[in-house]
Amino acid sequence: MILYLLLGVFAGALSGLIGIGGGVIITPALIFWFGFSQHQAQGTTLALLVPPIGILAAWTYYQQGYVDLKIASLICLGFFFGGFIGAKLATNVPNYWLEKIFGFALMVISLKMIFSQKAKVKIFN
Repeated sequence: MILYLLLGVFAGALSGLIGIGGGVIITPALIFWFGFSQHQAQGTTLALLVPPIGILAAWTYYQQGYVDLKIASLICLGFFFGGFIGAKLATNVPNYWLEKIFGFALMVISLKMIFSQKAKVKIFN
């Protein structure tokens, strides 16, 4: 369970640092590191981002059994504090480097999603 909390801290820190949504980090992490299906990862990510933005989407996933509320809560707690840490870091990083960090993060995530295999190996849990 601590790994889910750490995922929230990491995603929150990146969100605060480079301004990307947690779903860009959390959804792929749940798939590749925790063995979630795409539906489960999206549903759980939406659930942690619910108030109030994704409530209808998260409810739809929840009704289909694709939401793990316990995991969403743990990641949310980590994300709350990680976002603060990332924002504190970002305010001290020059704009030029912040743009480079942002671009690199998007590139790594994109390449991982594009070239991943259909069969996922569950690493944690």
